[in-house]
Amino acid sequence: MQSSSTFQPGPLPRKTTTQAAASQAHKAISTSTLRSARQLHCHQVSPSQNRSPQLIAAATAAAPTNPGASSSGSTALRVLLTREEGKNVKLAAALAVHGFECIEMPLIRHSVGADRPALPTVLRDQAFDWVVITSPEAAAVFLEGWQEAGCPAVRIAVVGGGTGEILQQSGITPAYVSSKATGKTLGGELPRLAGGTDAVLYPASSSASRVLQNSLADSGFSVTRLNTYDTSSVADVSPSQMQQAQDAEIVTFGSPSAVKSWLALVGPELASRKQYACIGSTSFKACTAAGLQQVHFPESPGVDGWVDSVLKAREQLA
Repeated sequence: MQSSSTFQPGPLPRKTTTQAAASQAHKAISTSTLRSARQLHCHQVSPSQNRSPQLIAAATAAAPTNPGASSSGSTALRVLLTREEGKNVKLAAALAVHGFECIEMPLIRHSVGADRPALPTVLRDQAFDWVVITSPEAAAVFLEGWQEAGCPAVRIAVVGGGTGEILQQSGITPAYVSSKATGKTLGGELPRLAGGTDAVLYPASSSASRVLQNSLADSGFSVTRLNTYDTSSVADVSPSQMQQAQDAEIVTFGSPSAVKSWLALVGPELASRKQYACIGSTSFKACTAAGLQQVHFPESPGVDGWVDSVLKAREQLA
């Protein structure tokens, strides 16, 4: 069994904002981020509407000179953003600084998971040393269930700063953030509580791997996993939308599900002609398993490293 440090816990975080703030958790990663998207030089390709991509905004007056454009006035390199709707804003903003043209075409969508109805009851009736949350969507779904449970005291550990931000918007400050934004890292370094029960609640996507669970178990924790949401591929893409996506020189992936959806939509021949930039090693491994060759990923997952991967992909196209 892997040894773990002993953590002297402070008081459990309780609700510090109104219930209205907690009930708007999904708006924190959808409505508000889409509002922010209006400030970006980015095209949005909706997967659910049969229409051509429309320009959300063009902040060209404030945009820097495009380093990817030639002296003859060629257009910027196009980057396809494939995260679920409303969650591409940070990456698009960061890429705009480097002169890229972003096309948003969500390749995955979320729905209610089989264990979502049980979440409030579990939070009310059971005690856990930790609740571990690994993605913004998992955080948003958790917050809904937490509110329905009456906002009980919880101690939360997260993978990545973006996930923590969603929780903080509803008044919960994570007690632990892993040193590297991977489930394996969190599972290996999560502190054991002095006098605790070593019980961990893990609300997750039904498609999430068992890496975090196994790592926590190896560290001596007892894990209760609830599949609170499902992740599925987007298949209803119109011909005009597909053309915009096919014209992109670089494709970004934030999950293995997006890799699977992309390959199903475009086929291996077209897929082999693109450069790819992944958020981390999990998506990278899905790409290589699918036979994709020109794939870049950062050692430390996150938006900054993701941008660096896009920049490396651009170097290959120079």
